Amino acid sequence: MAQKSTGKVRDVISDYWKHTKRYPFLVGALLCTGIVIQAAVVIAPLYLKEFVDIIASTNPAESTPRLTIVLGFFSFFAFMAWGLRRVQFYFIALLETRVMADLNASSFAYIINHSYHFFVSNFVGSLVRRVTRYAKSYESIVDAVVFQLYPVLLLAVGIVYVLFSRNPILGAGLLIWLIVFTTLQLILIRTIHPYRLKAAGEDSKMTGVLSDSLSNQATVTLFSGVPYERQRFAGAVERLKTAQYRAWKYDDNIWAVQGFLIVFVNAALLFIALALWKRGLLTVGDFILIQAYLLTLFERLVQAGREMRHVFNAVAEATEMAEVLRIPHEVRDAPGALPLVVGKGEIRFRDVTFNYQEGNVALQKFNLHITGGERVAFVGPSGAGKTTVTKLLLRFYDVNDGNIEIDGYDIANVTLESLREAIAFVPQDPVLFHRSLLENIRYGRRDATENEVIEAAKKAHCHEFITTLPKGYGTFVGERGVKLSGGERQRIAIARAILKNAPILVLDEATSSLDSESEALIQDALETLMKGKTVIVIAHRLSTVMKMDRIIVLEDGRITADGRHEELITQDGRYRTLWNIQAGGFLTDN
Repeated sequence: MAQKSTGKVRDVISDYWKHTKRYPFLVGALLCTGIVIQAAVVIAPLYLKEFVDIIASTNPAESTPRLTIVLGFFSFFAFMAWGLRRVQFYFIALLETRVMADLNASSFAYIINHSYHFFVSNFVGSLVRRVTRYAKSYESIVDAVVFQLYPVLLLAVGIVYVLFSRNPILGAGLLIWLIVFTTLQLILIRTIHPYRLKAAGEDSKMTGVLSDSLSNQATVTLFSGVPYERQRFAGAVERLKTAQYRAWKYDDNIWAVQGFLIVFVNAALLFIALALWKRGLLTVGDFILIQAYLLTLFERLVQAGREMRHVFNAVAEATEMAEVLRIPHEVRDAPGALPLVVGKGEIRFRDVTFNYQEGNVALQKFNLHITGGERVAFVGPSGAGKTTVTKLLLRFYDVNDGNIEIDGYDIANVTLESLREAIAFVPQDPVLFHRSLLENIRYGRRDATENEVIEAAKKAHCHEFITTLPKGYGTFVGERGVKLSGGERQRIAIARAILKNAPILVLDEATSSLDSESEALIQDALETLMKGKTVIVIAHRLSTVMKMDRIIVLEDGRITADGRHEELITQDGRYRTLWNIQAGGFLTDN
């Protein structure tokens, strides 16, 4: 487990350094100012030592000029350290803001290119938290390194050097103590890190539970699920509390060891200094120097120890995003992929086999040919494979075997962007952005003018309800479009597809949420939209597909019937059964 944790830490450090090294000037400036600041911190107490030695060895009248000069140098180095810290803060602000912006941008760019399967398998709330914590963790880590860990290292080196020059025993004693102190700290920190990872993981799970419950608040209320959700969230909170308590309990062990070692070395070095002073090897000022150094060093070590806790907490939180960044994209452009240029819009499935999960075959040796400009409808029971066909055409998933072609080009060998630019898709349950209606419709073609957006809205018969809203096209629709009814959302999605004007059109139950009057209006708009395009329509209501050039009946991932409406209702089979249920049965009842 420790090796696995170490590997994850290495991944985080590697990612952060890759972004940090893009700014060599700022990194160099921080390193140089750090060295000068700590040099000033080490040099200043030397003048304090000299100040005490002068007072102890001479009378006030004779020593005043020398004391003034010594105090002047002491003040100069103290103020120099203070001034350079302000400069250092300016450099670190520049570095952190730039790198954090880069981390946010690169994390989003990578995660947004993950597959459809990735997003349906992960809580979006947890993913959002991982992205935001990834950049925030960088700030915590760099602050700790620049303001605590790097300075304490330089300070320790400088103090050991000065004490060694005063007396090798003092320098060697402090050096040995620092080695023991650091080694024990690293061992303890490495031991506790898996517990911090566990706490970070439970934190993300709690966020996922919270996001899941809040995003489905209506369902929770309708099914009287508040007590159940409270219990479920309480369980997640309890697991997080347990994981955090374990991590903090081990932290206390670190503090205990740290405190004991500090008390021990302070007493030991003073006893050694006392012995050396008796032999005339040290002055009274050396006691002040040693104590000033040790108090400063101990304070910095305690602060550094406290920061190490924050650092490893930050690393543990960043590890979750680093793991996501190392998950390969399931669906991506093949090497040398070329843009798809659609001419006729001919679609062909050749011996396509696909399964969502091992052993659960959705399509088996599936073959289908759709000529350019043909309008084809898929009908059949739920789970027959209708939506699967469209998801494979859009490359939401890659096929297990066989291939899919558009105008003779294997879609696995064209760029994903060009493939999806060539297809306008209207899903059964459209999800809108929490943006204005204008922006949502314009997403179909982001360079469209406002007049073109309005024209598309008119064709989709959503202009009427949009103009009744107080802010019109500037109205924000709420998260996932919740401020609109299902029919209104669907008409916005249809307007988006009209605006896109792609050569291939896929409608997945595109009118299922519309009332009869709205559906009649939309059907007229869709008739216009379909002209000159290759069209795939998925429908359960057969009345919406009667005018299609072909109707394909799917059952268990296989084509069981293929023909026009007039042909299929004369044949025994699933289509005739469905027709009798939806149309003939009602006519008989009437």
